[in-house]
Amino acid sequence: MKIFQREKRSLFGEILDWMLTPLLLLWPISLALTWLVAQNIAGKPFDRGLEYNVQALAKLVTVREGRAQFSLPAPAREILRTDDSDQLYYQVRHSNGELLGGDRDLPPPPLQESPPIDGEVRLREDVMLGQEVRVAYTWTTIDTPKPQLLLVQVAETLEKRKTLATEIVKGVMVPQFVTLPLAVLLVWLALVRGIRPLAQLERRIRARKADDMSPIDETVVPEEVVPLVSSINDLLTRLKVSLSTQKRFLADAAHQLKTPLAGLRMQADLAQRQADADEVKKSLQQIGLSSIRATHTVNQLLALARAETTGRSLAKSAVDLVDIISEAIQESLPRALDKQIDLGYEGPQADQAPSRIEGNGTLLKEMVRNLIDNAINYTPEGGQVTVRLLADRFSGSLTLLVEDTGPGIPQAERELVFEPFYRALGTNVDGSGLGLAIVAEIAQQHDAQVSIDSCGRPPPLPGTRVIVRLRSPQPPI
Repeated sequence: MKIFQREKRSLFGEILDWMLTPLLLLWPISLALTWLVAQNIAGKPFDRGLEYNVQALAKLVTVREGRAQFSLPAPAREILRTDDSDQLYYQVRHSNGELLGGDRDLPPPPLQESPPIDGEVRLREDVMLGQEVRVAYTWTTIDTPKPQLLLVQVAETLEKRKTLATEIVKGVMVPQFVTLPLAVLLVWLALVRGIRPLAQLERRIRARKADDMSPIDETVVPEEVVPLVSSINDLLTRLKVSLSTQKRFLADAAHQLKTPLAGLRMQADLAQRQADADEVKKSLQQIGLSSIRATHTVNQLLALARAETTGRSLAKSAVDLVDIISEAIQESLPRALDKQIDLGYEGPQADQAPSRIEGNGTLLKEMVRNLIDNAINYTPEGGQVTVRLLADRFSGSLTLLVEDTGPGIPQAERELVFEPFYRALGTNVDGSGLGLAIVAEIAQQHDAQVSIDSCGRPPPLPGTRVIVRLRSPQPPI
């Protein structure tokens, strides 16, 4: 089966793209705007020339015998028509449509135009003989017995305007063809210099030894990278604590396993040297006890490792805590009978009160079994161990209590007993010191709180009460 791996993204390339893409996109927009501005600039002097020509032609209109007449001298006509690039057209027309002079085909102004003001020169775009032209025109009133309104127009093709606009655009944009690659090069060099601290940081981290968990110096990195370096330092701190815990755990585990294994070896040596069958039998019994102790320690280590490595991927489902407690009591009952301990349960039954929680049934059962085993270990023969389950119908919470009639735990040691391999002072109870550590880890995985209290009995056996407060997914009633 082919596995598709996600393509690695380059921070350098992504930043370069985000910087250059707008620059390259804005360049053609700048070209279009420059062309529009160049056309406007190029047209202004030619527009002024057309306005001047219109005004000059308007002055050539005369009145003779009560009628308006227009006469353009031949030299002036030649000057008006002489142009190497553009065609020039003119027209003088009466308001009733009568042509007084000039080109008949020059179109009139739009009919929807506002009323003319005498002597005002206006400009418009139009078409003459299939060519685009720029037209300047004015309306002039002739002083006759009956006032007459005349239209004077001068039109010019746009070749000179386009040529000048093109020259302006060239003058503006050609330097940009040179500066644009230079700008791209400068952006690239600036970006290379900008991300150089990241490369230096990468080399410093890569040059570290595997056991170097010291924090990275945040003063030599850019301000934007400080949060990343702070997160790395926080991770290094947590890794340092985790590695120290693992080293201490391995050392304690080796110490705990060394005693029963050494006992096994010693008893095996004694059994080989003994000739008496009773002595051999005693040695074999000691070998059996040592193997049980070693097996118990290994099982506890595996349970603690399983609880610690479950983490966020803990598989949870709705489980009945009453059923879990019943199973744990049934499994611990033979040990309680061996020590003549009264092991009992007080609380709701499975079908009497809401006792379901969201959690991992296997780990919860391991937690309850360790609480019961720990209570049985520290309770003298003929004592009592009671498991209680309290359900609060209003808050929806469940509280698990395991009480014994043992020597109790001093106030100063009630936090320490949750550390792996820690055992209360002044006790000769055989054990690995992992039971309550497993309980604390499993409780943490289920967002539960564990605490230790005294049962309030008089010394020397005040008893111990372990309290586990769990959350119930059921809403309060």
